[in-house]
Amino acid sequence: MRDLALFFTTCLVPVFLYGQQIPDLQKLDSTLKKWTSDWKVPGMEVGIVKEGKLVFNGNYGRKDLGKEDTPDANTLYAIASNSKAFTSMIIAMLVDEGKLDWDDKVVDYLPYFELYDPWVSQHTTITDLLSHRVGLGTFSGDIIWYKSDFTSEEIVRRVKYLEPEFGFRDGYGYSNLMFITAGEVIKKVTGKSWAENVQERILYPLDMNRTITSITQLESMGNFALPYGWEEQQNKELAWVNWDAAAATGGLISSVNDLSKWVDFNINNGIINGDTLLSPASRNRLWNMENPYQVDRNSPNFFSRHFNGYAMGWRTSDVYGEFMVSHGGAYDGFLTYISIIPEEKLGIIVLTNGLHSPYVSATYHILDQYFGVDSIDWSEKILGLYGDEGEDPRVTKIKESRVAKTKPSVSLEEYCGTYYSDILGEIYISKEKDQLQLKFEHTRGLAADLSHWHYDVWEIRWKEPQGWFDFGTLRFKMNDLLDITGLEFNVPNDDIFFEELKPYRIKP
Repeated sequence: MRDLALFFTTCLVPVFLYGQQIPDLQKLDSTLKKWTSDWKVPGMEVGIVKEGKLVFNGNYGRKDLGKEDTPDANTLYAIASNSKAFTSMIIAMLVDEGKLDWDDKVVDYLPYFELYDPWVSQHTTITDLLSHRVGLGTFSGDIIWYKSDFTSEEIVRRVKYLEPEFGFRDGYGYSNLMFITAGEVIKKVTGKSWAENVQERILYPLDMNRTITSITQLESMGNFALPYGWEEQQNKELAWVNWDAAAATGGLISSVNDLSKWVDFNINNGIINGDTLLSPASRNRLWNMENPYQVDRNSPNFFSRHFNGYAMGWRTSDVYGEFMVSHGGAYDGFLTYISIIPEEKLGIIVLTNGLHSPYVSATYHILDQYFGVDSIDWSEKILGLYGDEGEDPRVTKIKESRVAKTKPSVSLEEYCGTYYSDILGEIYISKEKDQLQLKFEHTRGLAADLSHWHYDVWEIRWKEPQGWFDFGTLRFKMNDLLDITGLEFNVPNDDIFFEELKPYRIKP
């Protein structure tokens, strides 16, 4: 779900003739309003920056489904992974100041930094951190920081237990953990937190006074959207989740007005009001493609694309013959997208407060409008990818495989005890009123009731609503003497991987 936009880099579509033009903004407004309704997304905020000005701002839906409260250009949304470009920008500024170099080894700043392989640990550079090429799979290890109480350093110290998906610098694996690590490098070099650095180096100079680094600042700022998940084709309100320890990978909360300043700053190559905050060399390096993706050259593809890859904090590609940088963001209850075409001085900002969102459709439609393309109906096309939006087939398979009228192998008391995951710490199974309970030492937000499923498998019933997953099971692993040795999670989803926990029993 978090990387839906990347899917469209390889899908096929007829190519049309195109040329730069000014779109019909009134018609665009009507289209976006309709799509907000079609997708049932609670609210959507769209901004278009052109030639240094916010030339379009569309406000749709509601900030809070319980109120008649339309968002505006100052409404706050979690922008999640769009924060990564701020992290890489800070690194670039430190390079300009001579405080570090792109090819510096991470261990020179963080001696405790370890990956799966000692050689890789010793040779991982700052550039590797920012370009998703250390060998970890996409979203691998997010279970470590998600809703946990770990500090940023504690998160980084647990990376060594994760298995690689491919060789070092031998593929693309989107890694939030490596951007958290980059945030710790910034802290080590400057003696200040990531939040302090982003405030002093970017937010203050750009007058981004409606951008915050923590949910603890929401109430004092006011005018913020509420997060909503999507379950059984309905929006469900979610709680704001604290991402402070993971802020360098996705902690910023911002508005269209503020992000228009950030977009314009990037279009102007790091110059704000005549003040150069970024050198030309660093601008070029930040947008240099470090990790390419394959592009299908056998057939026409979206936007007549010739290249596609990841730079540092930005995706890079071409769109209808022009260079583009872009990025998406996904937070519990928010999906966002930012795109910049520097040569056209064009930027597109889409912010939504729902996980069933036309944020990609809106972005692609606006691109088509500016390039004079006879646009396909992106909303209809992308909605079609969801099919009938029925149950996840992995969940269906588990349910169809359930064996009725079975019993646990041992008494409830024998399942109780303390289990340990190298990456997440202690996990507790207890009995309360004839029902097993699941609790995590460092992740209270994942507490659950356990309901017998079949044999030694139990259904996980989360105590609080979850944004990225729902149904799941937990199996108690046993030896041939029926001694319980560990736990095996099966929580089908594409974002938070419980199977990486691998808990083993340490005491009854």
